[in-house]
Amino acid sequence: MNPRHIIISRTDSIGDVILTFPLLGYLKERFPGVKITFLGQNYTRPVVMACSHVDYFLDWNEMLGHPEETRITLLRSMEADVILHVFPRKEIAYLARKAGIKIRMGTTGRFYHWLTCNQLIKLSRKESPLHEAQLNILLAEKLTGKILLPTEDLPALYGFNKIASLPPEFSELTDPLRFNLILHPKSKGSAREWGTDNFAALATMLPKDEYKVFVTGTKAEGDLLMKEGFFDKVRDITDLTGKMSLEKMISFINAADGLIAASTGPLHIAAALGKIALGIYPPIRPMHPGRWAPLGKNASYLVSEKECSDCLEGGPCQCMLSITPKQVHHKLGLMIDAAL
Repeated sequence: MNPRHIIISRTDSIGDVILTFPLLGYLKERFPGVKITFLGQNYTRPVVMACSHVDYFLDWNEMLGHPEETRITLLRSMEADVILHVFPRKEIAYLARKAGIKIRMGTTGRFYHWLTCNQLIKLSRKESPLHEAQLNILLAEKLTGKILLPTEDLPALYGFNKIASLPPEFSELTDPLRFNLILHPKSKGSAREWGTDNFAALATMLPKDEYKVFVTGTKAEGDLLMKEGFFDKVRDITDLTGKMSLEKMISFINAADGLIAASTGPLHIAAALGKIALGIYPPIRPMHPGRWAPLGKNASYLVSEKECSDCLEGGPCQCMLSITPKQVHHKLGLMIDAAL
């Protein structure tokens, strides 16, 4: 079939959303003229609307504020002929069925999909060796046929190019004569972290005549960095924690030259924008870079080369902490040289 209007349902976090964009780009290539609506969390709207493949954003948080019948009416009014449950959510699966969306696609791994979807895809993310972005494209196999695109082909499909202008109070902070590097030490609990001390040691290691260094995060993360002594150890750094909306953060990453973080949304934003994006990862499944590495022409990662079981129960991840600031500094230098 040649769909006219596809709803992509992905109501989870920023990094997950970014890694769905290659799927959207692939659908636009396969079905010229198709309309794509992205059903997502309100806080991810600035990310979604920066993607040129998205025609309309449907706010799941706003929908939750209305009775079920109103939600059904809204979905029906979209006149979509396909909904693809990229991030499975029981409430949305039932709403799509009640709204009469003709093709409803989901994985066989969720029992409620057997009751709500009429196109089922056998796909296990947890056990797969594939990257998240590849898995997202495989979810559409009932539309496109089963195809496995190499990860190196995926950055060209992002369409992450509708970036707002950066206000002068932020654009004037960057230095055209130095490498503008963003450090994003925290992850709001979404990933194993490299540690405040490691980020501080890296920041002091970088030559000040070559790098201008910024630290980003939420206000709460900035307060935590302060409490952990980060700003006592690192003097010559520009603190932007809590000072930017997500839209401005995207624009600032676009204005900078590179970013270092664990597996977080800002890392994937930087990769999608073609910036030097260096991720620090544990080797543990399913958090390992084989599944979640940043994808971009200037993106790479560091990971401990060992089979690790010590950190499976949570707490400080020794696999992450064992990666030294010297290793990160060296890897960053190699990436900058390769990008020149």
